[in-house]
Amino acid sequence: MDPKGWRLKLNDGHSIPVLGFGTYAPEEVPKSKASEATKLAIDAGFRHIDCAHLYNNEKEVGQAIRSKIEDGTVKREDIFYTSKLWVTFLQPQLVQPALERSLKNLQLDYVDLYIIHSPVALKRKEFNNLKSSASKTQGNKHRNTQHAFLIMNPVSLGAVRNTKVHTAVPGEELLPKDEHGKLMFDTVDLCATWEAMEKCKDAGLTKSIGVSNFNRRQLEMILNKPGLKYKPVCNQVECHPYLTQRKLLDFCKSKDIVLVAYSALGTQRLKQWVDQSSPVLLEDPALCAMAKKYQRTPAQIALRYQLQRGVVVLAKSYNEKRIKENVQVFEFQLTSEDVKVLDDLNRNLRYFSAQMLADHPEYPFSDEY
Repeated sequence: MDPKGWRLKLNDGHSIPVLGFGTYAPEEVPKSKASEATKLAIDAGFRHIDCAHLYNNEKEVGQAIRSKIEDGTVKREDIFYTSKLWVTFLQPQLVQPALERSLKNLQLDYVDLYIIHSPVALKRKEFNNLKSSASKTQGNKHRNTQHAFLIMNPVSLGAVRNTKVHTAVPGEELLPKDEHGKLMFDTVDLCATWEAMEKCKDAGLTKSIGVSNFNRRQLEMILNKPGLKYKPVCNQVECHPYLTQRKLLDFCKSKDIVLVAYSALGTQRLKQWVDQSSPVLLEDPALCAMAKKYQRTPAQIALRYQLQRGVVVLAKSYNEKRIKENVQVFEFQLTSEDVKVLDDLNRNLRYFSAQMLADHPEYPFSDEY
C-alpha cells in the first residue's frame, strides 16, 4: 500500500498518517543531518514528520520541508507536521508564544499537530519577556547556539545525571536547576495549559492538539474538564513489544484518542539516559525469527506490529537505507498468531522511566497506566 495514503481519522475531523518520521538526533550529530534525513524521508514516502522544540533542529527540519515543497515533491497540505510544547512553557501565558517560536523557526504558517511534551512542568528561567507575537521572538536567530549534549530522552524525559544544562536559545535553560543542582519543578494547572492549547487551535496556529506521556488519570483530568472545547486527538508514549501499553491503548481507543508510539524500535541506547544492561529490542530472538520468516528486518516487524494494533508509529533513522526500509512496512502483513507472539513479549520494560522526576506531582509513570 502507498504509505502516503494510509491515515487514521482524528476525533477533530482531521487525519494523521499512520507512519511518522522521527527527527531527533543526539547533540553530537550535525544539525544539517536533520535537514538531509528529512528530505530523504519525504522522498521515500514519509508524509508525517515528528519534531519538537527540545530537539533544537526545527529550523533545519522546516528548511527540508520547504525545499521539498519548492521542488514540487509535495504540497504543504501533503505534510503532517508535529511539534511539541516543552515543559518549561506549560504556564498558560507561555503556550502560544512557544508555538509561535516554533513556527518562526520552521518558517511555516501552521503545524498540523501540537502536543504537550510531558505533564511534568519545570520552572522557566527568564531570559526575556516572551510576548504573544512571533515578531517579538528575535532571539531565535541565535537558536543554533553551542550547548551541552542533550541530557533527556527526546520524548520521555530520559535520565538527568551529572550533566550540563541543555539550552536552545542563549539564556534559556530547558532543564533549569537550582543552586543545589536539583531540577526546578513547577506547579501548573494542566487544564489551564490545555485551554491555552485550545486557543492555539482556534487561532489557526495548529490544526490539532494532543498530549504526550500522559497516563489515564491525566487524560481523564483533561477529558472531564468543565467547558472542554477539544479533546486531545492523541497521546504519544513509549510503546514497543517490550512495553505494549495494552491497557492505555484500550483506554485511548475507548475515548477516540489515537495512541502514537515513540521508541517503537527500542532506543539509541545513549549511555547518559538508558540502562546499558537493558535488553536490546531488535536483538530479541522471537522478533529476529519472525523477521527471517517474513524476509524482513526486525525493525520492519516491530513497526508493522504497531500498525496492525491501530497505533500510529514513529520510525527514527538518519540512514538512507533504513529510511527506505521503514517505509516498506506497508508491503506485508503479520498473521494474527504472530501479532499475539509479539504481544506476549511484553515485559512492561520502560527504557525511559525518568526516575529523577518521580517526586513531581504529575510524574506519569507511577500509575499502572
